[in-house]
Parts: sequence; structure tokens; C-alpha cells
Amino acid sequence: MGKRTLVVGEAGAGKSTLLAKALERLVEMGLAREVTVIDMAPFRFSGIGGKLRDLTEAVGQVRYLTDDRIAPPRLLGKSAQEVLELASRNAALIEPLLLDYLRSPTRILLVNDLTVYLHAGDPALIERAMETAETFIATCYEGSRLSDDKGSGVTRTERERLESLKRRADIVLNLGELFNAEAVGGEVQRGERL
Repeated sequence: MGKRTLVVGEAGAGKSTLLAKALERLVEMGLAREVTVIDMAPFRFSGIGGKLRDLTEAVGQVRYLTDDRIAPPRLLGKSAQEVLELASRNAALIEPLLLDYLRSPTRILLVNDLTVYLHAGDPALIERAMETAETFIATCYEGSRLSDDKGSGVTRTERERLESLKRRADIVLNLGELFNAEAVGGEVQRGERL
């Protein structure tokens, strides 16, 4: 609580599941009225993606903002132009959700699949939302499984903008590093970056 946290990792690493558990815990603590969830995740496609509401019923007890037309640009786009068009359309669908939150903010903001907006959206809007919330937790894709962007540059843009957001975060929780440390019997040190 009271921190800006980014949960990063490869597709399928469990980022959204972790966010669903955090949401359920907040609801159990009686904080449902103080929580907004912005679900930027695309519909499930080829085993990747999916909305937070598919993982927990707790979204029904908080302010839940999403758009079912958000699509996975790198998976659906067959060319650089198609990937860019889908990314731009996603940004246009997500921007009103962010503006809705900023017009009427809650103390706690959870964002599922934030990096979908970073492809073509305005990073300053995310930064404003991050600064507005007292507690901010977002899942972010960071990996190689979805790196093929058909030459559109979306992957590079996503990585650069995510690095900028990481510098603003209090905690960056990398699920890949945690799982790798556990697999080899290593210890994960507590600190500013996990």
C-alpha cells in the first residue's frame, strides 16, 4: 500500500493471476469502494491475454473499466501497418478509461496489461494516473515471446516506455527473475527492485 508497483514478466508468467489475488485481498480488507481497475488486456487469443474478470469475481465489487474491443496487435496484425493500426485503435479505446479515472480518482488503481497502451498511447497519461493514485499496481509484459511486431517498431516503443515507467516505480516485481531464482534454489533479495 502507498507504493507504485509494476509487475513485469513474460506472457503466461502469472502477472494477471497475481493482480487478481491482490484485488481479492483489497476487497477482503473492505477497500472495494477505494479501488479502480483499468483492464487494458486484449481478448484471449492463442492462449495469450484475457481479462481480469476471467480470473476473479472481485471485479464486480470495484469500479471496473475496460473495453472488449481491445485486440492483441502483434498476434492479430499480419503486417507492420496492421500492427500499428491495431495498436492505435487500442490506444483510442483505452484513453477514455484513463481520463475517466483521472476525472474521478480513487486511492487505489490497478491496471491489467498496461503495456498494451504503451504501444501507441500517450505515456504522460499513464504517468498522471500513476501519480494520482496513492497505491498503484500494474501488470506489464516484458519478454521475448511476443517480440515479433512485423517490423512495426511497437516492441521497441513498448520496451523504451516501460523502462521509463520503471524509473518512476517504487517496486518492480519481475516474475521471471523470481521463478528463475526459485528454480535454482537461489534467494530473492528484498529491496527497491525485486
